[in-house]
Amino acid sequence: MSQAACLHPNPGWTGAETFSASPQAPSATDMVGKHCILELYNCDADKLDDEAFIRNALTIAAKRAGATLLNLITHHFQPQGVTGLALLAESHISIHTWPESGYAAVDVFTCGDHTMPERACIVLSEELNAGNYKLKSFRRETPVAVADAERDPDLVAA
Repeated sequence: MSQAACLHPNPGWTGAETFSASPQAPSATDMVGKHCILELYNCDADKLDDEAFIRNALTIAAKRAGATLLNLITHHFQPQGVTGLALLAESHISIHTWPESGYAAVDVFTCGDHTMPERACIVLSEELNAGNYKLKSFRRETPVAVADAERDPDLVAA
């Protein structure tokens, strides 16, 4: 598919609206990672309903993205559909499929600058034989106010 070769031309998401609780949003300093939201249309219905195939596709996608796969969880629904989550050292890849519609919703978030979530999107698009797709991607950035802060969770005694 010629469209997949140029799946992610720009890691920035232009035209996105910014919402803030305060009148002035804090400026961002460091890029934490990249987040891709991918919708795949006109996919192979048999592949969308094949849990083993989805597991394999997620594994390949993580590897091509340069990420470290920590765990892989999938579930096949009745009568059809698969949900999968690839837990990465760098964050995650998730997929939810609707074979009856030829549709898959994909979320790829990777931290650090050594990973390439766009490659995971290309793999999943190609593996599922998507006829077309819609991709939105953006950078996750750390606000100045928390850039150097320690982030230890409050632990509540059970």
